[in-house]
Amino acid sequence: MTILHLALARDWEAARETGEYRVSTLGLTLDDVGFIHACTGPEQLRGVVERFYRDVTDPLVVLSIDPSGLDVRMEVPPDAQETFPHLYEALPVTAVTSALPFPPPAPGTRP
Repeated sequence: MTILHLALARDWEAARETGEYRVSTLGLTLDDVGFIHACTGPEQLRGVVERFYRDVTDPLVVLSIDPSGLDVRMEVPPDAQETFPHLYEALPVTAVTSALPFPPPAPGTRP
């Protein structure tokens, strides 16, 4: 199983320097919220983008995360009707299996 997290590219780059990622969601940290928000797949990710990232113009990346050995809990947030994975610790960069630009480049174009 893989979970996804949408990140500002600059936050991901900073995490690569320190070895861990600590951003929960747009503008809030793990310390602010208590966990890092994630998604179960592309469909949930699209909903998150539509609700929270629609007006973001900074470059974004989708982090694919291997949750093995991490404190991930499946929970229904108060403002939602579906279950989301929440990571209750800093995300080690070694658990990220890929970081791809979002939105992905159109077919036939160069990233």
